[in-house]
Amino acid sequence: MLRQVAVLLERENETLHAKVQALTHELARLRGADASAVERQLVFLKELLAQREQALFGPSSEQRPHRPDPAPASAPAPRRGHGPTAQPELPRVEVVHVLDTADQMCPQCGGTLRPMAGQTEDAEEITVVERHFTLVTHKRQKYRCACNGCVDTAPGPLRLAARPDVRGQRYSPEFAVEVAIGKYGDHLPLERQVRVMRREGLVVASQTLWDQIEALATVLQPTYAALHRHVLAAPVIGADETWWRFMRGQEGTRWWAWSVTSADAVAYTILESRSQEAARHVLNGYGGIVLADGYGAYDALARAGPRFTLAHCWAHVRRKFVEAEPHYPGPCGEALALIGQLYATERACPRLDGGMDEASRAEALRLRATLRAEQSAPISAEIRSWAHRQRALPGSSLGKAIAYMLGLWAGLTRFLEDPRIPLDNNATERGLRGLVVGRKNHYGSRSKRGTEVAALFYSLIESAKLCGVEPKAYLLHAVRAALANPGTVTLPHELLTN
Repeated sequence: MLRQVAVLLERENETLHAKVQALTHELARLRGADASAVERQLVFLKELLAQREQALFGPSSEQRPHRPDPAPASAPAPRRGHGPTAQPELPRVEVVHVLDTADQMCPQCGGTLRPMAGQTEDAEEITVVERHFTLVTHKRQKYRCACNGCVDTAPGPLRLAARPDVRGQRYSPEFAVEVAIGKYGDHLPLERQVRVMRREGLVVASQTLWDQIEALATVLQPTYAALHRHVLAAPVIGADETWWRFMRGQEGTRWWAWSVTSADAVAYTILESRSQEAARHVLNGYGGIVLADGYGAYDALARAGPRFTLAHCWAHVRRKFVEAEPHYPGPCGEALALIGQLYATERACPRLDGGMDEASRAEALRLRATLRAEQSAPISAEIRSWAHRQRALPGSSLGKAIAYMLGLWAGLTRFLEDPRIPLDNNATERGLRGLVVGRKNHYGSRSKRGTEVAALFYSLIESAKLCGVEPKAYLLHAVRAALANPGTVTLPHELLTN
């Protein structure tokens, strides 16, 4: 029944649209209006309808359909199956299988079968050893002197809670790291972890798990603060923000997770607003180059001070034209082709790696500046010239895309002046992916302290991933160092140099 109603509504919509088109043409004829202007208005109306349908039912993807090559030289043969994947990280165990005594007899002559030295038939098998929890009793031996003047106790293991009255002393730092990685690395809500642990034999409450990660965050707070300072010490950073749910009772309010990213680290701050003052708090007096989208808070802050240089992201410009392409395939195809040439030039530029020495970095910057001056600058000029030649309604998606691009033109072409500036801010958006996936799974935070703990662990875990360091191993290393010497700071990129 619903399908029939939808079909009838679609037919009625088409009928009404045809009537609107006929009446609009008739009105234009009577008024003597320009037919091209009327056609643009009709295209705009169709576009609005298509945008509503896309918002309701369409996929959220920026990928464009790939056009097949006109004449492929030769189609490759289809690949059948695949070989085993190498597993260099897994521990290896050898199990030797032997025949039963009754089977060690030759069926031909009745003689005894003897092992062939060094001859085996080998096959690999990957299995799982189930995680298990262990209750360990630490007995700390006491010592005293015969004079009764001294009583000493053997040292015990490092603990997150130093005071006996603090809940959570019963659980090890390794347990707390396991819970933190489960929630902020693998996006498992605490209640779901409780159910998994119960199946594995451990009965624990979600509040107890929260106590562990909150205590772990307290120990790692100096490391988080140092990570934020490390990012803001970089000459070029990316900045972006996404919403975060702050749950108050049965309803939630929208807070904002701010991200600043350098080549080897990312730091998050979750704040109540998306205002200019919030951006000022996140950037904390930064005076380098900030790569961002067109959000006005960054531009207002750059003009008001502190005086950082603001560059803008070409990926956001491309996104606008991708969204408009279904309605204006010709003009948007031209714009996207030109932007694609910018990216092709950028792929030819040498990368700026964090481990480069000064001489290699200087040479890479020189080559980047040369390629951009010779190839990217003429392409940028052609894009601007193309934009000024277009005629589109200001409210249409094409008109908005062109206005967005031209309004940010000074920041979009700043990469031509400084070879250190990337072409886009995609690295910052990729850094936000883990936080967004976590938001979809455990819905946000229930307290201000919860936002602080979430920002801390997402910063440390995503920075470890960015450096190619295993996050769980990094957190264990950092917390053990901080417990052994309170205040010790361990940043992910430092593990690569040690």
